[in-house]
Amino acid sequence: MMKRCIPLLLAISAVACNSSHRHERITGLVADSAMVVSAHPLASQVGVDIMRKGGNAVDAAIATQFALAVVYPSAGNIGGGGFMVYRKHDGSIATLDYREKAPGAASRNMYLDSAGNVIDSLSQDGHLSSGVPGSVAGMLEAHAKFGKLPWKDLVEPAIALALNGFVVTEREARGLNYLNDILIRKNTIRPEFLLREKWVAGDTIRWTDLGHTLERIRDNGFAGFYEGKTADDIVAEMKRGNGLISHEDLKNYKAVWRDPIIGQYKDYKIISMAPPSSGGVALMQLLRSVEHYPIREWGWNSAHTTHLLVEAERRAYADRSVYLGDPDFVNVPVKQLTNSLYTDERMKSFDPDHATPSSKIKEGSLALYESPQTTHLSVIDPEGNAVAVTTTLNDAYGSKVIVAGSGFLLNDEMDDFSAKPGSPNMYGVIGGEANRIEPNKRMLSSMTPTIIERNGRLVMVVGTPGGSKIITSVFQTILNVLEHNMTMQEAVTAKRFHHQWQPDTIANEYNAFSAEDSLKLVKMGHAFKAHRSFCRVDAILVRPDSTLEGGADPRGDDTAFGF
Repeated sequence: MMKRCIPLLLAISAVACNSSHRHERITGLVADSAMVVSAHPLASQVGVDIMRKGGNAVDAAIATQFALAVVYPSAGNIGGGGFMVYRKHDGSIATLDYREKAPGAASRNMYLDSAGNVIDSLSQDGHLSSGVPGSVAGMLEAHAKFGKLPWKDLVEPAIALALNGFVVTEREARGLNYLNDILIRKNTIRPEFLLREKWVAGDTIRWTDLGHTLERIRDNGFAGFYEGKTADDIVAEMKRGNGLISHEDLKNYKAVWRDPIIGQYKDYKIISMAPPSSGGVALMQLLRSVEHYPIREWGWNSAHTTHLLVEAERRAYADRSVYLGDPDFVNVPVKQLTNSLYTDERMKSFDPDHATPSSKIKEGSLALYESPQTTHLSVIDPEGNAVAVTTTLNDAYGSKVIVAGSGFLLNDEMDDFSAKPGSPNMYGVIGGEANRIEPNKRMLSSMTPTIIERNGRLVMVVGTPGGSKIITSVFQTILNVLEHNMTMQEAVTAKRFHHQWQPDTIANEYNAFSAEDSLKLVKMGHAFKAHRSFCRVDAILVRPDSTLEGGADPRGDDTAFGF
């Protein structure tokens, strides 16, 4: 009998290190008029300074993104891509897709060996893993449509940080130390300015070549990155490392305005990103799947609540693996996937007492007529305009390739395609034919920048990095506020869990569940894999008195600033 108990006890100890869900009441930074929450204090300060000068939320978001490209190199970028969700103070909405694209020379089987097996390293680091960057084009497009201050004013703070240098945080020092040997192996020309025997907190780093690249972007806009010296440097880097990005790929890149995903959760309006992000579709599926259950009564991360959320997540990720892709290449059934009749049908197989093995869950039946390193920032300006932006290089420091002469890291986003339909990527996510590699196609993403309103009033701006865990972390953060009455900071800080259909395991942070609830979940048939932490949610809550509360994730250097 004792031998039978050992696996059960081990499973419980992996997820429960204390016996209580309770935590002290915590409130994040509160401001009267405007706020930026981002992954780095220097970047958040830049965004707030822009608004103090009269800039709006889009201006602040752009300036913050450029600053993150300097001070947060593991994810901030000009060599990657992302998504923006914008809500104007009058309630009008716009969503911008500046996701990376496959180079024109990309091919369906480019990461397979002669036997048809995936060669993981080719899509996960090095030159061949890079898609055509979209970040600069996206920021230019957003500024052209909604910006207020001159373009140069938004780039200048990042230039100053790059050329004058900035102090490295303890977390970033650890990241650079991890990166050192990889940079030597993966780069055709050694980036000596980043190589050091040991980085420590307090060291100063200067990105001189990046500073000059930013000057070209400041002075020449699109041509400062996608043409001229920067483009020449990218193409030369590709040729030295057997990558595929060409001058034609760069010159032809365009950011695209997409129709947002809009839906209701009870009396809240949810506004999120459409494909090629899977985030908005999956988030709406999840919210619709659970809204009729008494999770407020069941309680935060209780066995009943966790079981329900996990079962909803299994079904949403099974659908994601089959139906989601670039809408310019495949017919994505967005309206059907987010319809409450469909999600109700999907949840009919939900057993309140037992876990459903993922092997028994397939994609839903439809009539088809119709990120781990990423970073997120949330902004609200004095007029009430709101911006949620999630950008990415994919893995930490992307491809690990620094463009010689221009001084910035390239992404490894090609791994977000299905290198071989049915095979998992670096995050263990299964993809299908809809997300197969094709020239000039945008790869599927999990990024979920989201804005919430109620009765026409702005309520929340939220998002996170974290690969496949992004969707579930945004989902749980929203429920923490709307159902569990947490402050924004409490909702962001709260321990999280994640299920993505395959593998058939709950990924959870340590202390996510009590010992009692862990035991109940194990008896229901759930398996666990514990993690120290995942995702860094940055969010803003508009409180009933119209003040703003920032939720900056303590898992990183994330910081809220406001006035």
